[in-house]
Amino acid sequence: MIIIGELINGTRKRIKQAIAERDAGYLAGLARKQEEAGASFIDVNPGSVGEQEVEDTKWLVQVVQSATSKPLSLDTPNAAAIRAALEVCSGPTPIINSVSLESERWETMLPIVKGAGCHVVALAVSDAGMPTRAGDREKAALPLVDRLMEEAGLPPESIYLDPVITPVSTQGDVVGLICGAIRAVLAHNPQVHITSGLSNISFGLPNRKLLNRVFLTLAIQAGMDSAIIDPLDTQIMAQICAMI
Repeated sequence: MIIIGELINGTRKRIKQAIAERDAGYLAGLARKQEEAGASFIDVNPGSVGEQEVEDTKWLVQVVQSATSKPLSLDTPNAAAIRAALEVCSGPTPIINSVSLESERWETMLPIVKGAGCHVVALAVSDAGMPTRAGDREKAALPLVDRLMEEAGLPPESIYLDPVITPVSTQGDVVGLICGAIRAVLAHNPQVHITSGLSNISFGLPNRKLLNRVFLTLAIQAGMDSAIIDPLDTQIMAQICAMI
């Protein structure tokens, strides 16, 4: 199981404070803890905007890669921040998070992805909008995989397809739709990885950790082989170890 450690994310209050105060020691320690807990990649998400996001991303990349031997997940929608991160990224091959079939995002990210030689998180979203109905995820995911291979030159094993996890609280049948999409993607190309921001499934609900673990079990059975999670959560890490 490919674990992308999610904790260095500027949308979290303590991380936002550490980034603003340039508390490199705290963030470096958190990167090391995630590596020790079993993370395969360390996510780097500044959670800021504009020019500040560019500067924050560069600084975060330098801090985290000085503390861990693990590759990074460069997690920002800001193309300029991705470019800046790649300029200072000197460790193992990172993941760029993310690209989709939305026209503006595809046109912005394709030149970066094509020339970077990186792995890519590919969101199953198109100009049709967020997937809500049966088949929506497949309609976006399958051509996105093909175009990343044909136009960006990516090998399938460098593509991490994200079937877009939306809360079960807003759509009761979403787990079945997600698992169906996972199976369809792997039937289309079994070398593609499947990843997700796992905790999105339980947003707005009680007992979130339990719901996350139940969903993880179903998603792994469908073929998911990667997840963006908190590797310091010993219960979910134990479940992953038990299943694989």
